[in-house]
Amino acid sequence: NSKEVALIAMLVTVASVLRIPFSAIPSLQPVTFIVIITGIVFGKDLGFVTGAATALVSNFFLGHGPWTPWQMFAWGGAGYLSGCLEKLSLFRSKAFTLIYFFVWGYLYSWIINIWFWFAYTYPPNLKSFILTNSFSFVFDTIHAVGNLVFALIFYQDLVNILKKFKLKYNL
Repeated sequence: NSKEVALIAMLVTVASVLRIPFSAIPSLQPVTFIVIITGIVFGKDLGFVTGAATALVSNFFLGHGPWTPWQMFAWGGAGYLSGCLEKLSLFRSKAFTLIYFFVWGYLYSWIINIWFWFAYTYPPNLKSFILTNSFSFVFDTIHAVGNLVFALIFYQDLVNILKKFKLKYNL
């Protein structure tokens, strides 16, 4: 409905706009954090759409390329899986929540590395896959630690704001 479309537009806008200034620091970005919280609060469908649309919209400013569909898949997957896991009440544990945000920094990066591995390495075998991922380890770690820091600082406040929004507009 129109309320969900407005909500998705708002979340995609916030995530996309926040991605732009953080692009100065490679791999440090709040998008994964925002998409995961969207999946937790609003469910797997809105989480997926928010993640996929954020990659598409933000890349109008940062540049589209063969990585865009992979980013859409990775961020959409983060939102979708978060919505699925919320039904199991796993995010009530602070330890699980923080580990989850940290791990998604690596998962996102490894998904993105797959397209690079297929496009730029020959032969595509286990050795070249391991090398591809090892070369990006520092950047993957920056993403994972960034997610963890965002979660430590902003998680509860953002969840509370979005839950109030959800209640107020009966979403």
